[in-house]
Amino acid sequence: LWDRRVVEVPRPIRWMILNLIIVPFRSPRSAEAYRRVWTERGSPLLFHTRDLARAMAHEFERSQPQVRVYPAMRYGSPGIAEALEQARADNVQRLIVLPMYPQYSATTTASVFDGLANALKKVRWLPELRFITHYHYDEAWVEAIADRIRAHQDAHGKPEKLLFSFHGIPKKYLLKGDPYYCECQSSARRIAARLKLDPGAWQVTFQSRLGREEWLKPYTDETLLGLAAEGVKHVQVVCPGFAVDCLETIDEIGVENREAFEHAGGEKLEYIPALNAEPDHARVLSELCWRHGQGWPEFGKQAA
Repeated sequence: LWDRRVVEVPRPIRWMILNLIIVPFRSPRSAEAYRRVWTERGSPLLFHTRDLARAMAHEFERSQPQVRVYPAMRYGSPGIAEALEQARADNVQRLIVLPMYPQYSATTTASVFDGLANALKKVRWLPELRFITHYHYDEAWVEAIADRIRAHQDAHGKPEKLLFSFHGIPKKYLLKGDPYYCECQSSARRIAARLKLDPGAWQVTFQSRLGREEWLKPYTDETLLGLAAEGVKHVQVVCPGFAVDCLETIDEIGVENREAFEHAGGEKLEYIPALNAEPDHARVLSELCWRHGQGWPEFGKQAA
């Protein structure tokens, strides 16, 4: 939240928000939520990301064995600078950067670019660089999400309502030109079309808002309470903006929103897991990188 891309206010105000509001009041709740999702392998976000990187590396081994995959965190460890240092030690001279956000937002994808640029300021010999800004339009990715939903519904039945819940951003960012809202809507429409869903069977919502200002609507938590009040008993939630599962999916949707929905009169809320390190996800992302790597010798032939 110290990132100016995430909180677009002057630095003194950002300092006050972070140190006088967020740290004293939100930190204890966040710590408790992290305790609920913590595993023997640590943070789900970290180990799912590492597993996905290994799965992508396995995909490349078949026909592009020179390609290496380095996982990196925008905030945390291993960071972008650490990944760059390892790549330099491996004599990597050409770099494709894939932010793990299917839909572009300045708060996410552009922030990754900022972190990369800051790390590269300390490098004397810059690598050739290609940067993937979004991939929500990728048909293989759309099909992978649709397959995930189909598999879940084959095992657990179809709900009365399917929610596509995306991470929210302040509404003013949309009004300033951020395309995130439009790309979320596009993602959901494409996935719903693959599933041949009736218009009333699904809905787009936005979660994880912070503070009192207006964020993208409708809000996931309020929508779920409204559905319960209307007599809807069975809801499924999928989060296509998250490449791997993390606190916002496992706990916010799978625990907090499920309990609120059931307390309000709903009977069953099921969270449909992210693609994580599934083979089809690794294949989708490796092929995306292959297309962006055309013209480089390491990407001379696509995997079979």
